Amino acid sequence: MSQSVGIKDVARAAGVSVGTVSNVINRPDTVASETRARVQSAIDRLGYVRSESARQLRAGRSRIMGLLVLDMGNPFFVDVARGAERAARDAGLGVMVCNSAQSAGEEAEYLSLFAEQRVRGVLLTPTDASGRNIETFRRHNIPFVLVDRVGDSTTECSVSVDDVAGGALAVRHLVDAGHRSIAYVSGPPGLNQVRDRRTGALSALAEAGLGPGSLRELPTERLDVAAGRDAGARLLGLADRPTAVFCANDLLALGVLQAMYAAGVRVPDDLAIVGYDDIEFAAAAAVPLTSVRQPAVTMGALAAGLLLEETEAETGARRHEHRRVVLQPELVVRRSSLAVR
Repeated sequence: MSQSVGIKDVARAAGVSVGTVSNVINRPDTVASETRARVQSAIDRLGYVRSESARQLRAGRSRIMGLLVLDMGNPFFVDVARGAERAARDAGLGVMVCNSAQSAGEEAEYLSLFAEQRVRGVLLTPTDASGRNIETFRRHNIPFVLVDRVGDSTTECSVSVDDVAGGALAVRHLVDAGHRSIAYVSGPPGLNQVRDRRTGALSALAEAGLGPGSLRELPTERLDVAAGRDAGARLLGLADRPTAVFCANDLLALGVLQAMYAAGVRVPDDLAIVGYDDIEFAAAAAVPLTSVRQPAVTMGALAAGLLLEETEAETGARRHEHRRVVLQPELVVRRSSLAVR
């Protein structure tokens, strides 16, 4: 395999100094047109491509923004990435997207990678409940913004949705439909989102004069369809089965729906189901899924904007104060919860 062409090769072929080639690439207006044309001809003939990463490291300013999410298999995070990528592209930056797969160990590895690559900043949905990974990463002095997680506004920015309000929307809807015994398929208990949605669910029950015993929690290790099917199987095995189920995200809800369909349980007549996120597949399910909508694309774009603002503040280009942005969820009602008891 031939070696890659370097700037010295271009200089030799064009009969100029390395500094002249560098000026043609970075400051073409400073080079005479005849010399510039000769250097450009050599670049084209040799197929020279400059090392952008090396240039960025010399300048101390990467053009890459890191994005670390819980699960790229979840369309919600794909939408977050879309929003972040649009904002980054408008600013002339690229996005390095990584997936922690809900693993604190993988999260630590990717944060270390971001530090090694000296990324401009990081958008992070944390999975490590202890917070140790964030504290370790903080020592690198790389700006970061928490996404889908409320942060301490004095130390970093965050963009999230009011998950307490979202949980209340879901369960209030079920209570208004006449349900008095509700299951909560909750996902990993260490995630703040899971806990906040439970808090909202309990508050909606309390509003209706119902105690916490009206909510039967079915935790899962993951937030995917397979975990939802497993929770659905456990739900079917309960002697006193709830009449409705609220799931911490739509993938869990779709898994529960699959388990009910396989067992001949009618949705919503025998069991009402409400999900969370309102991913594209929710409306396309065999029984269209009622869900709490999160503005995922907006969340990603806002988070990227805050990160860009912070990195520009480091150069003195603009002022920056850490902010906590909390967006409001919206209940989207579809057939999976429409049977009134």
